[in-house]
Amino acid sequence: MELCSIASGSSGNCIMAGGGDSRLLIDAGISGKRIEKGLNSLGHKTSEMKGVLVTHEHIDHISGLGVIARRYGLPIYATRGTVEAISNTAQVGKIDPCLFHIIKPDQEFTVGGLKALPVRISHDAADPVAYIIRSGGKSAGVITDLGAYGEHLVERLSGISLLLLEANHDVNMLQAGPYPYYLKRRIMGDRGHLSNESCGRLLARLLHDNCKGVLLGHLSKENNYPSLALEAVRMEITMGNCPYGGKDFPIFVANRDGVSELLAI
Repeated sequence: MELCSIASGSSGNCIMAGGGDSRLLIDAGISGKRIEKGLNSLGHKTSEMKGVLVTHEHIDHISGLGVIARRYGLPIYATRGTVEAISNTAQVGKIDPCLFHIIKPDQEFTVGGLKALPVRISHDAADPVAYIIRSGGKSAGVITDLGAYGEHLVERLSGISLLLLEANHDVNMLQAGPYPYYLKRRIMGDRGHLSNESCGRLLARLLHDNCKGVLLGHLSKENNYPSLALEAVRMEITMGNCPYGGKDFPIFVANRDGVSELLAI
């Protein structure tokens, strides 16, 4: 199983995951050219992907979707609400309706040789989900764009070996920054984004002896720093009700504008 961020941040997101002979994209929120360049650096091509799994319709997750769908004919998997929202997003352009495959939260489906489980999340989008990918007894999870989490999500994510988890903002930077009040409220709300501290608290509940790697993703350009996110997450793990320390596992910060470390098991 492999997990790698091609780009992860508030300006664009695209993740590659898979194992064996099957790999797929989770979101396509950067240009088709950047997606291809990123995959090439990993020894892969966009045309080889088995499909694109879309978490939700915000433009930083779908801006390149129309291009790669028209160019390569890749199947697109998303919830019904997300598909309808994509179809009404002019920036994406026209996509052949036959490429869309409607999926339902908590119902596993197959893409190539991979099993994919969409899990409902709390975010201000039509019908957003996170994804868990499984292959040959190994698993990877991509969980971003959630303002809050509950026991259902924790239960679904338990035992996963590779994780990309949102650490969007530092609360103090956001509160003192230039964003208008309504936007600050949205980001910090239950349908917004996870702070560094919330990410650390969630991760502390998910870590286990067989966890092989974590990527912190979807960092805000204006309200976070990679070193700050890493330090805060590690601190929450170390100081929380968790049997592990913050440095007991390999934790990396996904590059906002480029390819991150490749996690593999």
